[in-house]
Amino acid sequence: MPKYSQEVTNSVRLALDNGYRHIDTAAIYRNENDVRLGIETSSVLREAIFVTSKVWNSDQGYDKTIKAFERSLANLQTDYLDLYLVHWPV
Repeated sequence: MPKYSQEVTNSVRLALDNGYRHIDTAAIYRNENDVRLGIETSSVLREAIFVTSKVWNSDQGYDKTIKAFERSLANLQTDYLDLYLVHWPV
């Protein structure tokens, strides 16, 4: 695993294990898989974590947003997001 990916995973895991309960990510950060690994390797259940992600500019519009949302769900390997935001309104 590249150093950056491991840093993201470790940061998320340590944050959760030390009391954080809100994780913010976005498709444009290209770290949703690493965030997922951090959640999976923490001692905290997914249900106890508020997970936010965001749709990027190139994926705005109804159909594109639905596809981007589904990609984020797949990357995070979760059935739901607690909040899905427009990253940058255009």
